[in-house]
Amino acid sequence: MKKLFLSLLIIMSGIVAAHAQKFALIDMEFILKQIPSYEQANKQMETLSKQWQAEVEAKSKEAKALYEAYQKSASGLSTEQRTAKEEEIIAKEKEAAELRQTYFGPQGEAMKKRQELISPIQDAIYNAVKEIATQKGYDAVIDRASAQSMIFASPHIDISNEVLLKLGYSK
Repeated sequence: MKKLFLSLLIIMSGIVAAHAQKFALIDMEFILKQIPSYEQANKQMETLSKQWQAEVEAKSKEAKALYEAYQKSASGLSTEQRTAKEEEIIAKEKEAAELRQTYFGPQGEAMKKRQELISPIQDAIYNAVKEIATQKGYDAVIDRASAQSMIFASPHIDISNEVLLKLGYSK
């Protein structure tokens, strides 16, 4: 029985070895740093983000100024005046929150702009990787920049420079 089990184990390991998969690695961070349009897109996003953040902060400061003025004068105001001031402050705070959501929320302008600027670059990289993988018979291509559990990988399976060449950028 032991001989039969051992024989089956040896045969199965031989079959598995015959179907070994071929892997390659890319370093997406490295590739993106070599593409000038990616750097330009990041600078454009940074400029827009600063501009939008300044607008949001200005609205928040307006709300804060209204609140501070209200605190100083609240004791001399009638109930109706206090209610009106409180509603004005709440409305201004709501404006600031809505503006923040409009610019920086999950469906906000920042996300849309990033998608508009970065997606074409990522699509080009994906297509280049796919073409190289198909040509060279790779079963999988792993991004070493996002593979957190990768401890070691041989540099000879890194195809990042080939991807850059395929995109028209030489290393």
